[in-house]
Amino acid sequence: MQPQNKNGRRRKTDSSPRPKRDDGALWLYGRHAAAAALANPNRRIKRGFATRNAMDWLLTLNLAEQRLALIEDARPDAIDRLLQPGAVHQGLALEAFDLERARLKDVCEPDGSKRPVVVLDQITDPQNIGAVFRSAAAFGARAAIVQERRTPPLSGALAKAAAGAIETLPCVKAVNIARALEALKDLGYHCAGLAGESARPVADMPRDRPIAVVLGAEGAGLRQLVGETCDALYRIPITREMESLNVSNAAAIALYEATRQTL
Repeated sequence: MQPQNKNGRRRKTDSSPRPKRDDGALWLYGRHAAAAALANPNRRIKRGFATRNAMDWLLTLNLAEQRLALIEDARPDAIDRLLQPGAVHQGLALEAFDLERARLKDVCEPDGSKRPVVVLDQITDPQNIGAVFRSAAAFGARAAIVQERRTPPLSGALAKAAAGAIETLPCVKAVNIARALEALKDLGYHCAGLAGESARPVADMPRDRPIAVVLGAEGAGLRQLVGETCDALYRIPITREMESLNVSNAAAIALYEATRQTL
């Protein structure tokens, strides 16, 4: 079965899609990232391409017909040419426009549920950011806050690593992370920075208020001002043989600890 046009005819397939002039659109690829985008009514889709196997899979998801109608048949190698070299698209790619920017106060206002927020300080690796978003969504985080200038676009490898989380987890792009932490504290959050040198284990995080888990780049860690702005710094206890954890693994552990009594 293929998407149909308004007249009930099958859409013309395009086995050799061509790049179009840049209009601010970005590419989302991989089955979970693309399916989540198609299911998100706030995501504007420009066009999409899918192999027959990928389209058969999409048709099992009960997506809106008008969204599926945007997708045309394409060979895997044709999709390859639209994306960055090495992109693992699983036979499915969408050209779409970025989501509307979230405002910190709008999405982080506490609602009594003590849902956490995750804050990323100068983390630039797309795979790590996407994995953190995925963990944040899994543990019911209200939002992710990233640095506006140093964060890569929420597309491509980042979106694929997030496995659909960028469609459901509001993302706030902050000009200044330290000021964002101050705003969170004004809203009643306990800003808990992760630092391997801290004497406090993450199990000591307070339970009487929502937590903002603050993570720094691997190696560099939190910047001095960001660390000083946190209410407290915490460590994840690990064996002496390992110096540190991958930032996305550390995020998952801290988010679990922040929510284990409320989920």
